[in-house]
Amino acid sequence: MKKNHEKFDKVLSQFDILALAFGAMIGWGWVVLSGSWVSTAGTLGAIVAFMLGGIAVVFIGLVYSELTTAMPKVGGEHVFVERAMGEKWAFVASWSIALGYISVVAFEAVALPTVVEYLFPDYKVGFMWTVAGYDVYFSWMALGVVGAIILTLLNMFGIKTAATFQFIVTVLLVLVGLSILSGSVVTEAPSDPAPLFKDGWSGILMVLIMTPFMFVGFDVIPQAAEEIDLPHRKIGKVLILSVIMAVVWYIGMIFAVGQSLGAQQLEESSLATADAMGAIFNSSFASKILIIAGIGGILTSWNSFLIGGSRVLYVMSNSGMLPAWLGKLHPKYKTPANAILFIGFLSMIAPLFGRSMLVWLVDAGGLSIVITYALVAVAFLVLRKKEPNMERPFRAGKGTTIGWLAILLSIGLAILYLPGMPSALVWPYEWIIFGGWWILGAFFLLKFAKNHSLSTTQYLEQQAADE
Repeated sequence: MKKNHEKFDKVLSQFDILALAFGAMIGWGWVVLSGSWVSTAGTLGAIVAFMLGGIAVVFIGLVYSELTTAMPKVGGEHVFVERAMGEKWAFVASWSIALGYISVVAFEAVALPTVVEYLFPDYKVGFMWTVAGYDVYFSWMALGVVGAIILTLLNMFGIKTAATFQFIVTVLLVLVGLSILSGSVVTEAPSDPAPLFKDGWSGILMVLIMTPFMFVGFDVIPQAAEEIDLPHRKIGKVLILSVIMAVVWYIGMIFAVGQSLGAQQLEESSLATADAMGAIFNSSFASKILIIAGIGGILTSWNSFLIGGSRVLYVMSNSGMLPAWLGKLHPKYKTPANAILFIGFLSMIAPLFGRSMLVWLVDAGGLSIVITYALVAVAFLVLRKKEPNMERPFRAGKGTTIGWLAILLSIGLAILYLPGMPSALVWPYEWIIFGGWWILGAFFLLKFAKNHSLSTTQYLEQQAADE
């Protein structure tokens, strides 16, 4: 197996990695979906759903925390699964999460110009073509491409540069979030408040199935573990803290929307969180400020997943599983330059395909991420049995209960994507994307197995000759 001994710079602080994980998780979804969560389950019902979903993700996060502190190497899941179950399973775990990361990066290049429409409704000019029912305009496409170029260059110039950008935008985003939350507490409730609960457990479950997708992103921390300048035990604590912060954030936004908008307003609103901000401060400008904060969420998510995705491709390349050129570190900035450029290029062309196709890509990527979660949980159990004396600066409990719960929860999340479920992958488009990714993966895996077999044979022959 090929190994690259070039070293990353250890420059990420506690606040850097907290901003990377938290910023990845909150994204843009809270702006778009908070109103629908309240409309579906009621204010308290939606809060209960996110509390339950958050607890589930914390169990998976605990597994990640233990393994990350025990093996703080670039690539995260790849390293965990390889040590527990071997290289082929490591390929499956890494290839799975690679689709998830790349799909989010590509989607954010489409989300950016889409969200700008809320600020400038008439900015789309220069009709180009229609893809899957979505009209692509030159100005809309160009904005996504420019955003992709900027984020790609930002990541090229060092992890610290990208992390500093992440920290600044996340702080500004949190300030806006605190504004709407504190304002909602002192604002007089509307005359027709949203119900506290709607449709009982049925409503809660309808929101609950959406929650796992809102928390994807904490797993960026293991990808960059080798670049973190912290005691190993503390890395695990920060990872769990990021998940808890995301849970609190979503609950706070749900409360703000439910407290500030009446039932009729919720029904008529296309962007309830922004409307809630406007209602609290009695200003349309305040609504625009929140939309700008939502754009900040797009950028933080985009930045984090570009960091995570490039590290996955880098470590797979250095394990001989992907082309060697993806495994090069920039001599000056110590970033996986070619992997960043590759994912950056994909995000630059993403806006050419419109919005519908990219939504299919993200959904297919979501299932892939859940598969990786399950494999990491299995690796956790295997290593607990196979290497009980491994140094574990952060331990997820004394026994294996948390590992088993993480597996069951991961399987439960995967089931949500299957036919017959409310969030099932769309047939045939999303299944074609998912299947196509794995056909390509099978090609690389078979090629790796063949090359690995040849290199092992050559090694044994050389050993025999030396004797």
